[in-house]
Amino acid sequence: MFDYELATLSGKSVSLQIEDHMYIDGEFVTSEETFEAEHPPTHDVLANVPVATAEQVDDAVQAAQRASEEWRTYDVFERRQILEDFADYLKEHEDMLTNIDVADNGSSISRMKFDVEKGAKNIRYMAGISHELKGTSPPTGEDTHDFTMREPFGVVAGIVPFNHPNMFVSEKIAPALAAGNGIVVKPSEFTSLSALAIGRLVDEFGQFPEGLVNIVTGFGETGAELVGHEGVGLISMVGGPETGKAIMRGAADHLAPVLLELGGKNPFVVFPDATMDHVVDGLQGAMSLPWQGQSCGSGTRLLVHEDAYDDVVPEIVERVESVTVGDPFDESNTMGSVVSEPQFDKVVSYIEQAKEEGAEVLAGGEVVDDYDTGYFLRPTIFDVTRDMTIAHEETFGPVLSILTWSDYDEMVEIANDIDYGLAASIWTNDLNSAHRAADDIEAGYIWVNQHGRHYIGAPFGGYKESGIRGKEDLQELLDHTLVKNVNIDFSGTSPTLAGGNE
Repeated sequence: MFDYELATLSGKSVSLQIEDHMYIDGEFVTSEETFEAEHPPTHDVLANVPVATAEQVDDAVQAAQRASEEWRTYDVFERRQILEDFADYLKEHEDMLTNIDVADNGSSISRMKFDVEKGAKNIRYMAGISHELKGTSPPTGEDTHDFTMREPFGVVAGIVPFNHPNMFVSEKIAPALAAGNGIVVKPSEFTSLSALAIGRLVDEFGQFPEGLVNIVTGFGETGAELVGHEGVGLISMVGGPETGKAIMRGAADHLAPVLLELGGKNPFVVFPDATMDHVVDGLQGAMSLPWQGQSCGSGTRLLVHEDAYDDVVPEIVERVESVTVGDPFDESNTMGSVVSEPQFDKVVSYIEQAKEEGAEVLAGGEVVDDYDTGYFLRPTIFDVTRDMTIAHEETFGPVLSILTWSDYDEMVEIANDIDYGLAASIWTNDLNSAHRAADDIEAGYIWVNQHGRHYIGAPFGGYKESGIRGKEDLQELLDHTLVKNVNIDFSGTSPTLAGGNE
């Protein structure tokens, strides 16, 4: 770990503690091949990050397996206490991790500063319910006793995206370790530094068996090496649908189960009876502007009733046009920089395609040319028709598409006519409308008169190409275990040597 003094775009000086070594089997290691981690607003190189070799990935998996065999023997309440202590230890380093993520990711510190606490809260939650890893005892008739028990997979592979780096590392560690597994975390190549810093904190914390938590870095090939390793029992990933499909293909060779939280093109549905001031406040938050729209749960499709259009659209356009874009370390700025050049180019290409297809630009629609460096975009609002690309493909940027409806069935058809089904929000003061729309909209997580907040203990996961299974609840913890059934015959007769009921 080394100290780095970052000069930000607005002239601030931010002290960073940067770890540039992977953490494998309790050791800090590097490799011959590296890549640059840069500060998106200025392109300053923060560190050279190693690309894990196949041998290093294998070392990490073997270490996690060996450590899990020890860790699973700990009393569940001892594991719980250690995890709770680790959550506290992360909180003690909140400023360090926040500054690293803002420097590496480019999103506004005004909201990124809450990510460490969110991750720590998830660890505490999973630790607190770990005693629920219990089996059942189904009735099996006279002279037999049947029971189930839950056992860890051994090794979990955690694949983490770029938008909330340290928070997602904590969210992958939490259920894996609470269930008795070891873990190998592979962060995004665009935001590896907070994961490496957490590896350093694991080492300093010193209460886990050596090798229980491992951090490997690199590109897609590194992730594929990890996913395809026969020693990995479960793969838990947050990211895009194409990556999720590649992970499923890689896991198929050794039949490893997968937990996937993928993309979203989430409808924000406004009925004419909604409280419009509340709607506009919610819509501004749903655009996830402090993260440049880089959130799978963003409300990127405004489905507004024609009678509510004039109450909502002019106001959200005015608010978006007043958004300040710049140095993410300056809390007066709403938006920072898009995370990387490839992501920037992707969002820009969607904006230009929307214009070519005839979408009406109501706000933004252009890059920010106030700075000589950085991947800065104006938050953008389009009035679109449902056949346009921007209306149904995820941009993962600060872009809102507006679709107007007048008929309820038409609204439901528009809401569901996409490949995604992660989340949706419904804005109405009519209870019947809220329940009816919640029933009819195809999404795994639906808010009514709010958008975006997660409630720990409530499952967050999607339909269709938005993922497989959920997270942040008891079921996620259970999904990190295997179920073993035990049947005991105490009739005293000779055991059946062959045959039996299938």
